[in-house]
Amino acid sequence: MRYNRLGSTGLFVSELCLGTMTFGNTGMFAAIGGLEQADADALLHTAVDAGVNFVDTANMYSLGLSEQITGQAIRNLGLRREDVVLATKVMGAMGDGPNDRGLSRGHILDQAKASLKRLGTDHIDLYQIHGWDPATPIEEALRALDDLVRQGHVRYIGVSNWAAWQIAKALGISERLGLDRFQSTQSYYTLVGRELEREIVPMLQSEGLGLMVWSPLASGYLSGKYRESATDGRRQTFAFPPVDTSRGEVVLDAMAPIANAHGVSMAQVALAWLLHQPAVTSVIVGARRIDQLADNLAAASVSLSADQLAALDAASTLPPEYPQWMIDRQGVDRRRMLERGV
Repeated sequence: MRYNRLGSTGLFVSELCLGTMTFGNTGMFAAIGGLEQADADALLHTAVDAGVNFVDTANMYSLGLSEQITGQAIRNLGLRREDVVLATKVMGAMGDGPNDRGLSRGHILDQAKASLKRLGTDHIDLYQIHGWDPATPIEEALRALDDLVRQGHVRYIGVSNWAAWQIAKALGISERLGLDRFQSTQSYYTLVGRELEREIVPMLQSEGLGLMVWSPLASGYLSGKYRESATDGRRQTFAFPPVDTSRGEVVLDAMAPIANAHGVSMAQVALAWLLHQPAVTSVIVGARRIDQLADNLAAASVSLSADQLAALDAASTLPPEYPQWMIDRQGVDRRRMLERGV
């Protein structure tokens, strides 16, 4: 297991992160996971034994039950709190009232207090905005997050599912107002979903933010299991994230011989590809069963050759889109000058 620096901080996190969306059995998350305490303890134990020090949850997962189970699992295993980098999120609906959701100052501060209590800790290592709230000014959310950092309840802040321009705007506001800045984004990124390479990845690399990847297997699509069974698996009832299967089949065809050459699963190839991408800080892996998690964790040991990476890139590359094709065209001469020297 390798450890990468989170954004521009001095904090190092494991390249694989344990996701806990499967912890808890309330609401829609009962179908996704439905795991109870003993199962969660076993999964966390497996992850920690493999070198994972990074755990990601959210207040809305099973309406807080995932946080409660996660915190209890840390205590049940006797882990030192300082050995676990604990991340959670805020924004989703936690009640039926109009102010029980979003990124208002009140909701952020109330939910941070509730998350700390459920997790059984005095601080959250990475507190992330879970999505874009069109009803709340960015300044309001950033000031609330900055207060949490200054009070010591939160160590670092991040964001999830925002566009590049939204993150860049927030970074500018934080600098102008002297507020704590985002250090990471949590985004969807897979061999069948590379759209963030257009705008988000260049922005992250320019501004020094880390990238946490969610749903790295596209909810199981890249495991190849849907080729074998048309009825088994969550995607049959909840096809999220969306996948262009006509392009996806080309990707799966490219993955299969690579998996065979290494003697590993298709899932490990998909995860290994992500771990080879320079912008990626940590890939979130979740599971219902120990064997699923163990297979995912083994991806950290899969080293893809330059030819194998090129084959996967060719099969999954994005179609040209303006303005990138114009930027590439107009920048050819200048890039050559940088590469060769003037």
